[in-house]
Amino acid sequence: MTDLGQLLRKARTQKGLTLDDIQEMTKIRKRYLEAIEEGNYKVLPGNFYVRAFIKSYAEAVGLEPDEVLRLYRNVLPPAETEPVIEKPVLRRRKSSKNTEKLSKWAAALLAIAFPLLIVGIVYYYYSQNAEGRSPLSAPPPLTDSNVLPDGQEQTGPQSQENEPQPVPEPEPEPPRPVLTLEKTEGSVDYYRVTGADQLVVEVTVVGDRCWMAVQKNDSKGEFVEANLTLKNGESRTWTFDGSAYFNFGKANAIRVKVNDQEINLGELANPRRLQIYFEPNASSPSV
Repeated sequence: MTDLGQLLRKARTQKGLTLDDIQEMTKIRKRYLEAIEEGNYKVLPGNFYVRAFIKSYAEAVGLEPDEVLRLYRNVLPPAETEPVIEKPVLRRRKSSKNTEKLSKWAAALLAIAFPLLIVGIVYYYYSQNAEGRSPLSAPPPLTDSNVLPDGQEQTGPQSQENEPQPVPEPEPEPPRPVLTLEKTEGSVDYYRVTGADQLVVEVTVVGDRCWMAVQKNDSKGEFVEANLTLKNGESRTWTFDGSAYFNFGKANAIRVKVNDQEINLGELANPRRLQIYFEPNASSPSV
């Protein structure tokens, strides 16, 4: 267990909370919470989730999340900021197919050249014997400069060793979450998130302060935060298993990231609302 995991577990036990309680408070799966306490960050779906989940865990047990991340930033994996591009994987696949095709051609050429080499040796043996030379005299050493009939270069064991071997095809990395702006009606932006296990929204105040409210599903859903005001430099992270609705009092005073992708709220100090529809992966295990 890491020092960070011990700190979080100690704070949890001092508050008399179980992992099931933390799961209910943060909506983070219990197996991810256990992995954070054990320091096994490979279990989490990505490096961004490590920091987001640790912040939510720290808030739930009464710790200052930004201070926790600052103290243990050297032991956390680097954050991911760019989605994985699949095109290099496609090029590797094409390269693997070309290498396999080249290997087949080399094998076919070797199958043709080897019998011709045998015929050439036999012919040389008998021609030397017919000229009165000893039939046991050794033939001249074979080199890469020897040329077989029809202008084909000979090949031997050494050429077989130098044949290019097929490059193993690397396993493709899992797809990154996709954030799409579907439409804007008045002061409401409608987004959709696909390709993720959970919806993670991070809000950071970059102006003087900002009032906000957070609801599950839509504007008629249950309130997660009914009346929250954050000051400059403060941030808050929420994790959802479904859709979410955000109401911000001052759009240009905040920076919003959805699954590590920043949303442009404009430069005006007007109220702004976000309706984020979430479609979890079909293969995502349930808690």
